[in-house]
Amino acid sequence: MQEDSSRSPSYTVACEDYVHVVEFSPFTSGTPASLLAYGGNQYVVVGTCLFQEEDVEIEGVEFHVLRAFHHELRVDALAWSPESRLDRTPTIRFCTAAADRRLRLLTSDLQDRHEVKVLEGHTSYINHLVFEPTEGKQIASVSDDHTCRLWDLDGDKIITLRLRSPGISVCWHPEDVFKLMVAEKKGTIRFYDLGTQQAILSLDCGQSPLMSADWCLTNTIKVGAVAGNDWLIWDITRSSYPQEKRPAHRDKARLFRWSRANENLFATTGCPGKISSQLLIHHLGHPQPVTIGSATVGSGLSWHRTLPLCVIGGDRKLCFWMTEM
Repeated sequence: MQEDSSRSPSYTVACEDYVHVVEFSPFTSGTPASLLAYGGNQYVVVGTCLFQEEDVEIEGVEFHVLRAFHHELRVDALAWSPESRLDRTPTIRFCTAAADRRLRLLTSDLQDRHEVKVLEGHTSYINHLVFEPTEGKQIASVSDDHTCRLWDLDGDKIITLRLRSPGISVCWHPEDVFKLMVAEKKGTIRFYDLGTQQAILSLDCGQSPLMSADWCLTNTIKVGAVAGNDWLIWDITRSSYPQEKRPAHRDKARLFRWSRANENLFATTGCPGKISSQLLIHHLGHPQPVTIGSATVGSGLSWHRTLPLCVIGGDRKLCFWMTEM
């Protein structure tokens, strides 16, 4: 398990408030810059990021705020729609979850049109959500109410999958729109066929509580998770039990996210401590983390769409770490 020797962020961006969630859009914006949203108490800011690795004329990072959205409560989770683009007619669309057990679908043309649709139905805390990645016409969300629910953009529930424990993470297959991965707190990860609404495969952590899981979308036979202090990796073609498992964080791990640029790179965060949260970036070929970072009361974790760069939110700033491939 890692002690200190942590590395300062490669780049930081100042924010006006504490950042609770931060998400790079996993989809192209239609421009060289990446879309990024961050949120906290009663607000979401949407902007674009361009890094010096992408444009030699930039020093560090160039962050432009496109719009700040009022949000009635603290934002607890956020997902981007693939319909968000900045070329042609700019459209921003994302969905949030908050403690009032509601989802909010926000759509804006960054000019006069600004719509908020409230999606109601969950009866407990919503832990994670995702858009269908090819067209973005559906949203899946998982909750402490032991369900995974699928919604259309009008806010109607299409499918409810009954779970055996709280739903922690949900991921959609990048090409096969009928395949959905749902991770449950008691340590089971199931893959569903949405056509039949049946589970077609399940993985077992062998421990609980499972805190976070992610499907490697660049190589969909790989699944990763954190439970207890450990990270776990599965090859779903080989076994329902993890192929690799290592202790990572002293005070329990909180989030697991695969890089979108390299299928062997992933990051984990520790549960926020009294002062700071630990970030570890791991490479499957290396026994030790390749990068150790920390952020004051850090929260959230997201990877850039094409660079080996991840971000976590913190106290009035965003912290970015660039990793060598």
